Amino acid sequence: MTIPPQSRFKVSIALSPSVEAIEQFGKPQNAIAVLNGGFFDPKNEKTTSYVTQNNKVVGNPKKNDRLLKNPDLQPYLPKILDRSEFRAYQCGEKIESAIATRSAAIPSGCKLVDAIGGGPQLLPRFTAIEEGFVDPNVGRDSIGVNQRNARSAIGITSDGSVVLVMAAQKPDAPQNSGMSVQAMVSFMQRLGVEQALNLDGGSSSVLVYQDQTFYGKVDKAGQPVSRAIKSAIVVHE
Repeated sequence: MTIPPQSRFKVSIALSPSVEAIEQFGKPQNAIAVLNGGFFDPKNEKTTSYVTQNNKVVGNPKKNDRLLKNPDLQPYLPKILDRSEFRAYQCGEKIESAIATRSAAIPSGCKLVDAIGGGPQLLPRFTAIEEGFVDPNVGRDSIGVNQRNARSAIGITSDGSVVLVMAAQKPDAPQNSGMSVQAMVSFMQRLGVEQALNLDGGSSSVLVYQDQTFYGKVDKAGQPVSRAIKSAIVVHE
């Protein structure tokens, strides 16, 4: 789905206090589309990605003890807490989009309105190692970058259009369908995307478009997997 910069539709960020079915995220604004957002811990229902709404941090991974105190993640915490995010800036009378690391400076003359963390950045550069998803020295690969799975991503084209993508698995090929993260990079390039961000995938991948829900993940029997999520990207008038 592509939202041109001069479209009557807006792109907003939504966060649940707990976790919710994706359809709930679109109801307050009568959304035309909703895509799942950032990473979270399904056990404590807390975000592991930053979420900003109206220039205020509403989802803070530093408040997630299961993340901060996980001994396996200690070497990667600085990278995890500075992962890339999709940003919406107010620059004068214009809304501009960007993908940047959490610590990246806000452009002069702009203020940050909304942001949703994910990662890794797919374009213009693939940053899975820099963002702590992959560590080839110890065989770490937390998102299966070369494995086919349900995937979600958001991108920005040269004219400022926002592109939402969800790659679903096929019911008749549950073990061998979907898209690898590397394949998503190539797919986004073919769409003319210049900046792109991977979002939570697997059983979290889900897209609502015009009141129809498309689930990304299927089980071994080929049945759609429905999962409550923490945050979402909402397209509305």
